[in-house]
Amino acid sequence: MNTMIIFFLVALSIIVVIWLTSRLRLQAFIALFIVSLLLALLTIPPDKVIATLKDGFGSTMASIGFLIIFGAMIGVILDRTRATISIADFILLKTGTKRSAVAMGITGFITGLPIFCDSGFIVLSGLAKSFSRRTGVVMPFMATVLATALYSVHCLIPPHPGATAAAGIIKADMGQLVFTGILFAVPGAVSAFFWSRWISKKGKYEAYNGSGENVMVPEGKLPAVFLSFLPVVIPLFLITIRSVLMMFEGLSGTFILKVMSVAGEPVTALFTGVILALFLVKDKSINSFNSLLTEAIEKAGPILIVTAAGGTFGMVIKATGAGEAAGNILAGTGLGLAVPFILAAILKTAQGSSTVAIITAASFVAPMLPALGLDSESGRLFAVLSMGAGSMIFSHANDSFFWVVSNFGGIETGTNLKVYSSSTAIMGTVVFITIWISSFFVI
Repeated sequence: MNTMIIFFLVALSIIVVIWLTSRLRLQAFIALFIVSLLLALLTIPPDKVIATLKDGFGSTMASIGFLIIFGAMIGVILDRTRATISIADFILLKTGTKRSAVAMGITGFITGLPIFCDSGFIVLSGLAKSFSRRTGVVMPFMATVLATALYSVHCLIPPHPGATAAAGIIKADMGQLVFTGILFAVPGAVSAFFWSRWISKKGKYEAYNGSGENVMVPEGKLPAVFLSFLPVVIPLFLITIRSVLMMFEGLSGTFILKVMSVAGEPVTALFTGVILALFLVKDKSINSFNSLLTEAIEKAGPILIVTAAGGTFGMVIKATGAGEAAGNILAGTGLGLAVPFILAAILKTAQGSSTVAIITAASFVAPMLPALGLDSESGRLFAVLSMGAGSMIFSHANDSFFWVVSNFGGIETGTNLKVYSSSTAIMGTVVFITIWISSFFVI
């Protein structure tokens, strides 16, 4: 089939997915499956259609399944045991009441490592209102600080589905992605903090003045701070140590590296976090544990299915050969990391889902890597990070998280667009610039 026709059909399929999910509000899994099937029938041999669909779904599930399930388990347990509140209280104690917005940002960043951004915001929105009421900080600023802190890690690091799936598609090292993703998320969260503080001064906004929203409870009823941090810190520590040790060739074959290659593997590390999180549960009975773990699996299920469907769509796009053809066209342009960033940003802004944006972008970019000069371990890593930065831009009315922030934060739609949405654009841009500058010293 003519290359231009394939390009047209791939572009049309992406537009149709955007139209079905954002305009018709069709369930994302069904939309992705229908479009994947039609695109496959039009562009690849009939005897390979079903095999390609299965391969895309199965390979994506294999790379992200355990991570998303275990991440959801840690998140649910931290939520139900109020460990997130314990972490927030501890951080507020260290920063002081006058720096409550800073405390809110740090809390969002830390709890957002294992918890999906929408769940994290719902859990901590009451705390944001409490901080706003107690300190007089305007609510649009406080809510945006929390939202962007959660969002910065959600778009860049596993076990969050977009980054996890993209790493699997691109074949980037998951451990290094966790470590470097956290590093690059920091300037993103900081830039969003200062931008939202500045832009929120441009309107006549007020601190939260409602009642009955104070989720803070007496200290004795909260779990210990040390135990609250363990399920978040230990998995990250194990993953980081494994990645660092694997950089030293002299340690190859040593006992410590053999142990850490298992203990620091993201799946094992997150499962360790689940075990540590269970110590937070006061009622240590099988029924109590089963209730929490079942709730987590129920929450993870829809995310797994939609993400795997995105992998199916991506595999079909890959099978069309459009990515390789685009890579040949872009070869020698010097655009490099700008291609995955721009592609993910366009997809995100157009259809709303960061997860769908980064998975689709990853599938399209994967065959281009040699032509873009990114076909190396560090190049693949930075390509995933660039797509993560692009998937932050631009969270607005077609993004479900936008409405979570608006509804649970008590922020009017226009105000949310002005403060929160603009902050995501700044954040994604700053993260990409940081990644791009760093690439000169690494790739």
